[in-house]
Amino acid sequence: MTAKPFMGSRVSLKSKRAAPRASVAVTKANGTDYGLGLEGATVAQKTIKTGRAAVPLELETGDKPPLNTFKNKTPYTGKIVSVERIVGPNATGETTHIVIDHDGNMPFWEGQSYGVIPPGTKVNSKGKEVPHGVRLYSIASTRYGDNFDGQTTTLCVRRATYWDPEAGAEDPVKKGICSNFLCDAKPGAEVMMTGPTGTVMLLPENPATPVIMVATGTGIAPFRSFLRRFFVEDVTNWEFKGLAWLFMGVANSDAKLYDDEFSEISKRFPDQFRLDYALSREQMNAKGGKMYIQDKVEEYKDQVFGLLDDGAHMYFCGLKGMMPGILSMLEGVCKEKGISYEEWLEGLKKKGQWHVEVY
Repeated sequence: MTAKPFMGSRVSLKSKRAAPRASVAVTKANGTDYGLGLEGATVAQKTIKTGRAAVPLELETGDKPPLNTFKNKTPYTGKIVSVERIVGPNATGETTHIVIDHDGNMPFWEGQSYGVIPPGTKVNSKGKEVPHGVRLYSIASTRYGDNFDGQTTTLCVRRATYWDPEAGAEDPVKKGICSNFLCDAKPGAEVMMTGPTGTVMLLPENPATPVIMVATGTGIAPFRSFLRRFFVEDVTNWEFKGLAWLFMGVANSDAKLYDDEFSEISKRFPDQFRLDYALSREQMNAKGGKMYIQDKVEEYKDQVFGLLDDGAHMYFCGLKGMMPGILSMLEGVCKEKGISYEEWLEGLKKKGQWHVEVY
C-alpha cells in the first residue's frame, strides 16, 4: 500500500519532564524459560472483537487528561489479572503482556504512563533502608482497557536481566527489581501504582490528523493504545479518519510484539493502517548492514516528509539509544532536500507535531 498525505490540524502539546523510567539491563539468554513457557501468547483472539467494541463513553468527558491522581506517598493498590509472555522462543529476552485491575479508579488517556513501586526495600547512598523507587511504564491499552470496560490497564514489560560473560549465566543480583516483580506476578497479586503521568505523547485533537509512530521494543506500548482507539473501539465522538503508520524495530520475527493484533487491524483497515518492520538480525539495509529503525524510516523518506509537511504528527518511543541514529538520518534527508535541518525540526516542535518519549 502507498501512503497518502492527509491534511491535519497543528495541535500544540506542551512537554513535561518525566520521572525516571524502568531501565533495561543487558540480556543474552534468549530461549530461557522464566516460568511462562517459551511460546508467545496470541492476544488478538481475546482483545479484538468481530466489530468495533462498545465502550463506556463517559470516559471521554473532560478537556484535560488526568494527572498524578495517585502519588508516590499515596499510591493506588491494583491487582494483577494476568501475565503472559508475548514473544517466541528465539526472542532476545522475555517480554510480557500484563493486565492490571484498577477498578476504574485510575483513569488515563492514551499516551500516558503509570508508575509502579515494587515491594521491598533498598539501602540508599546514605546507608538508610528505604522503599524501592517508582518505575514508569507506558500504558499499552486505551483508557477502556483490554476488556473495554474502563476497569483495567495494560503494561508491556520486558524482563530486565544481566548476563555475566565470565560466569556464562545471568547474575540474579543485577536483575531489574521492578520488571522481574511484574513478570513473575500471579493473578491476584497487589501492585502499588502511581500516576497517570505525561502529556508529551497525547494524540492530536483532530481525528483526521495522520499519525506516524516509530517504536523499538516495549516502546510499542503507547502505539498499541493508539491503534486500538483508532480501529478496535467504537469511540463515536472521536472517529479516526487519518492515516496511522507504524514503524516497529525489533531483533527478529520472534521478538515482534502484538503482531497478531496489528495484522488483524491491517486486514480490516488496509487504507488507513500501514505497518513496516525493521528486523535487525534478519534484514539488511540499502548499504548491506543491519536493518535498524532509522533505515526503515529512511526507505520512505519522501512520503514521511510529505506527511509531516501536511501536518502529520510523528511519535517516537523506546530506548533512548534509538534517537541519535534517527536524528542523524533525518538530518541527512534534510540535506538531500536542501532543507535547514534545525529550522525544519524546530518548526515541527513549535507546531506540536513532534513527540518523543525515550528511556
